[in-house]
Amino acid sequence: QVRLVESGGGLVQAGGSLRLSCVASGIIFSTNVMRWYRQAPGKQRELVASITSDGSTDYTDSVKGRFTISSPNAKYTVFLQMNSLEPEDTAVYYCNARIRRTYAAAYVEVWGQGTLVTVSS
Repeated sequence: QVRLVESGGGLVQAGGSLRLSCVASGIIFSTNVMRWYRQAPGKQRELVASITSDGSTDYTDSVKGRFTISSPNAKYTVFLQMNSLEPEDTAVYYCNARIRRTYAAAYVEVWGQGTLVTVSS
């Protein structure tokens, strides 16, 4: 069973910073992309940032220049550095990964349980 565990959420004032972490565990042969999503109250879940296995990154427009996604040499770990936070960033943030458990297996998506980020004005 593959698990994604997020941490680093919390309460911060507008203009502050938080760093989210996501660690994957279990039997994993490889991942090809890891992502951060968020879901604000009453809104649909949206893709915030993604990073591929070759290091390519992408961001939704509203966080460009403020958020940075990274995945260090330690495999199956992804971070989201969030700076200049705004009240509109308040949401539950979810880690997502496409993984395969063996060389021959198909990629499947795995989700974490989410971590709450609250930005006060």
